[in-house]
Amino acid sequence: METIYTLAPAPEHQFPDHPERPDRLELLDFASIPGIRALPFSAAKVDEVGRVHTAGMIAQLEAACDKGPGLVDFAPTFVNVKSFESALLAAGATLAATRAVFKGEAKKAFAIVRPPGHHAEPERPMGFCLFNNVAIAAQEALACGVERVLVVDYDAHHGNGTEKAFWDDPRAGYFSTHQEGIYPGSGFLQGAPHAKGRIADFPLPAYSGDQDYAQIFELALAPLVKSFAPGLILVSAGFDAHWSDPLTSLGFSTAGYYAISKKLVELADEVCGGKIVFVLEGGYDPQNVSNGIQAVFAALTGSAPPQVNDPSPHPEPEIRDRVETFRKWHGL
Repeated sequence: METIYTLAPAPEHQFPDHPERPDRLELLDFASIPGIRALPFSAAKVDEVGRVHTAGMIAQLEAACDKGPGLVDFAPTFVNVKSFESALLAAGATLAATRAVFKGEAKKAFAIVRPPGHHAEPERPMGFCLFNNVAIAAQEALACGVERVLVVDYDAHHGNGTEKAFWDDPRAGYFSTHQEGIYPGSGFLQGAPHAKGRIADFPLPAYSGDQDYAQIFELALAPLVKSFAPGLILVSAGFDAHWSDPLTSLGFSTAGYYAISKKLVELADEVCGGKIVFVLEGGYDPQNVSNGIQAVFAALTGSAPPQVNDPSPHPEPEIRDRVETFRKWHGL
């Protein structure tokens, strides 16, 4: 069965000198990637977005967009007259990919979308994000009969919006690795005591990269996923954890993105019949984004990974104590 993808590049959603810009996706070359097929989609409906976001938030965002170019938070998050339409298309592309997977029309999918979503909270846009694409897709899957959904978020920033959307829903799990001490300032290891084993945050010191994440996967993420037993895995795939991203200071390489994506695909095969959907989040160097997307597609299709040699020049910190603290906290 082919891997499907949706593409919502939002070329008109842009703002002068902003890092979340259309040329993040300018180097993509889908013709060179074997075993993938584009899936048509339409914009999300307001009631679908409303499974996550309040009616007041949606109305206020639309009004802000109608006014023309401006900022809606201090991140800064921008909007223009095309941004509301772009946000609905990003959510719609994510919904289409997710529906195809949980309905059995495809086992694996990748929604490559702008604007990103994981910072957007139920009551406000935030952190370059307007609608929370992955949370909207998760709620759609739950509404259509999937018993449990898990989001794995390897963006360099904590997905505060996704976590908040899932805070009181025992059917929705969230696992995030992210650089500690940077925007948005949330995602502490023991920050969700009411939801141990379901909401799991793993803050990382600067320069953590491929080797650290391999350890986290084996000793923390894989046991938690098997315990939670989701029927569908969604991945918030941010490529700003690459060591050369201009906004962050983690230590991933393209090979590391391939390795962790491949392990997630294998874990989905083991736990939920292979049902997995990757959704683009951050990443602010176009070459890193292109390489990372190719690495994910290679993991999804079983094809050869991109021949990119870009290891981090920084030594990785020792995180074994954090792994043990995480395991103890979540009873793993």
